[in-house]
Amino acid sequence: MMMDGALARLCSHVAIEEAEALAEWLRTTADAVVDLSACEAIHSAVLQVLLVSRPRCAAPPPDPILAALLSPLPAEVPA
Repeated sequence: MMMDGALARLCSHVAIEEAEALAEWLRTTADAVVDLSACEAIHSAVLQVLLVSRPRCAAPPPDPILAALLSPLPAEVPA
């Protein structure tokens, strides 16, 4: 997971160890946006953090099942 300003990129397999850091980043980052385009798998703790925090989503994950699970996240509107 890489965080740069208000954008977090979740890549490959996002492990449980990243849930707390993501939750803290989402609590302290105004207008947080997540990019899930390179996310292949996600631990359920990270999934819960995302669903509770509801950051805007710049790009969904490629896996259709994971994308469906994360579909409640609001979409990022391009400027």
